[in-house]
Amino acid sequence: MFCTCIPFFFRRTFLKSTEYKCLMSTVVLFIVQCRILLRISEIDLQILSKVQAQYPGVCINNEVVEPSAEQIAKYKELVAKTSNLKNIKFAWHKETSSEYQSRILEKKELQKWDFIHMIQMLYYVKDVPATLTFFHSLLGTSAKMLIILVSGSSGWAKLWEKYGSRLPRDDLCLYITSSDLTQMLDNLGLKYECYDLLSTMDISDCFIDGNENGDLLWDFLTETCNFNATAPPDLKAEIAKDLQEPEFSAKKEGKVLFNNSLSFIVIEA
Repeated sequence: MFCTCIPFFFRRTFLKSTEYKCLMSTVVLFIVQCRILLRISEIDLQILSKVQAQYPGVCINNEVVEPSAEQIAKYKELVAKTSNLKNIKFAWHKETSSEYQSRILEKKELQKWDFIHMIQMLYYVKDVPATLTFFHSLLGTSAKMLIILVSGSSGWAKLWEKYGSRLPRDDLCLYITSSDLTQMLDNLGLKYECYDLLSTMDISDCFIDGNENGDLLWDFLTETCNFNATAPPDLKAEIAKDLQEPEFSAKKEGKVLFNNSLSFIVIEA
C-alpha cells in the first residue's frame, strides 16, 4: 500500500482536471499489462513517474506501508537504481496497515493524502470495514483511493464459496471479493466506481503429476502450504474436477485457463 501527496496548489488543479482521469486510466492500463505479477514497488514507481510527467519539478511525498522487511529492502534497492526520483520523498514503514493505523491515531498525525492504493492486500486485514473507514479519513479533498482485488464473478469467488470451509489456511487470509467489498462500501455510505478486468491464469500444470510449478499453483489457489502433498485425496480430486469446469475455467488450445478476473474500485474522498 502507498500514499501520495502533492502540494495544495497543484493538487487543487490536478485532481479536478482531465489529466487526473487520464492518469488513472494509465495507471489501470499499466497494472493490467503487468497482470499484477510485478512487485508493488515497481507499480508504485510507474504511478509516480506518471505524476512526475504531468507536473515536473513538483515535490511528491510517498509513504509505503509494508510488513515485510525483505520487500522494503527490494523497494529501496529499486529506488536506488531508478533515475529522476529527486523530487520524490520516500518514507517506508515496516508495519501492517492496522499497526500503521494505531500509530497514526495515537500520535494524532492525520496527514491528508491525494492518492492511496491497496493492491491485493485486503485479504490480509482483520477488520476490512474499519480499515476502509480509517484510510478513507486520510483522503484529502477530491482525492481517490484505489483498491484492486478478485472479482465476485471470478473463479476465486466460486472456489472460496464452495471449498473455503474445507481448506486449512496457514495464516490470516480473508475470502473477500469485489462483491463483498462493494457491499461494505454501500453500508459505509462511500462513493465509488467499480471496473472489472477479465483475466485468466494458466493452471494446466496443476493436472500434471509431479510438476513443480503445478504444486506451487495448488498452494496459491488454495492458500495452503504443500497442499498437493498434504490434502485429503478426495478433497483434491473434487477441486481438480471443478477447476476444469466452465464456471471456473475455460479450455483453449489444450490449456486450462482459470478465471482470474479482477476488480478495480476507485473510492471518492
